[in-house]
This record gives sequence, C-alpha cells and structure tokens, in this order.
Amino acid sequence: MLLYVDANFASPYALVAFVSLLEKGLTFDIETVDLAARANQRLDFAQTSITRRVPTLVHDDFSLSKSSAICEYIDETFPGTRLYPTDSHDRARARQVQAWVRSDLMPIRDERPTFVVFNGATRPALSAQAREAADKLFSAALRLLDGRNDNLFGDWSIADVDLAMMLQRLIVLGDPVPQLLIDYATRQWRRQTLQQWIHRPRPPLIGY
Repeated sequence: MLLYVDANFASPYALVAFVSLLEKGLTFDIETVDLAARANQRLDFAQTSITRRVPTLVHDDFSLSKSSAICEYIDETFPGTRLYPTDSHDRARARQVQAWVRSDLMPIRDERPTFVVFNGATRPALSAQAREAADKLFSAALRLLDGRNDNLFGDWSIADVDLAMMLQRLIVLGDPVPQLLIDYATRQWRRQTLQQWIHRPRPPLIGY
C-alpha cells in the first residue's frame, strides 16, 4: 500500500488519510509530491491519481484520491479501529463534519493555513470575516460536543481529527478559543497516530 502526501506534510487531508491507515494498524509506504513545483501535474502522477490531488492511496491495482473517500474505503475494507461511528445518525454527522470543514470557513482556512500548525509560520491578526467564521466554528463545535471535551460521538472517530485540525489553526497562534474547545483539540492532538504526523521532519518554509 502506498500513500501520496504533500512534500511539506501540512495537508489536513493527507493527515486524515495517514491517521486512518495507522489506526487500522496497516503497513504502508509514503511518497511525497511537491505541490509548489506542480509535481501533481506530471504525467506519471496523473496516471495514478485521476484528480491529480493528494492524498492519493494506492492499494494493489486500485488508486483513490479525496481524503473522505479514502477514509471510508479504509474503514469498509480493513478490520481494526472503527473510523466512523456505528450508529447511522452519528456516522452521517461525522461525514457532515468532514464535509463542512472542507467546504466552509474559508476565511479561517485562508488566514490560518495549516503551515501555522505544522511549520510554525506566523500570520497577522484575524480579519473581521475570519472572526465571524471562528464564531460560527465555535458555536457548531460546542453544540456537537454538548459539554464533552473528549470525542464528538463518545468513541473516537476520524471526524475528530478534522474538527481538531480546524481548531488548531486558531489555537497555535493564540487566537481566542473557548477553553472547552482548546481542551478537546489538545486531547485529540495527543493521540499517538496524530503524533506520528505532527513530529515528521519537514522542509523549511519559504515565503511564509
């Protein structure tokens, strides 16, 4: 099994694919793709990844991109730690959380790129639009957690990684975040499979 990830190990989407494989106890190789050099547009990679995106997972003669599809494929194909809740409503909610943090909250994603989390980059104060998006994030996260600071659905799920990743964009730079959400994101960040991603060697950033 082979997982293609970004060369800076900063993609939140590569992160969840990586964690999913580790949570299942699977053995896999990693190959990095230099997105800044447009290596994902090379013919050899395009022949492997239909969408020319990372992450891309290659399992035997099957290749798959888009992180949520990869997570679901891994969960449905391999035994081990469940990545999604068994309850159908919770499972649907977990997929909703994943889709939401990928498609919404753009001011946060623009002003707090994942480089700030994994590479120590600094950024200016949040704009009014980003503060508004942060308030929306906090409101939804607090409602989802319903007073807990451990996991979204009692047992851990891969959606916890997605939500914690979005919160960490703000936490690492000291942006105001409710304490319960700081506790939640910190707890998620200590998970051993996430630690393996967090502590991977990374090339220095240029221009951030």
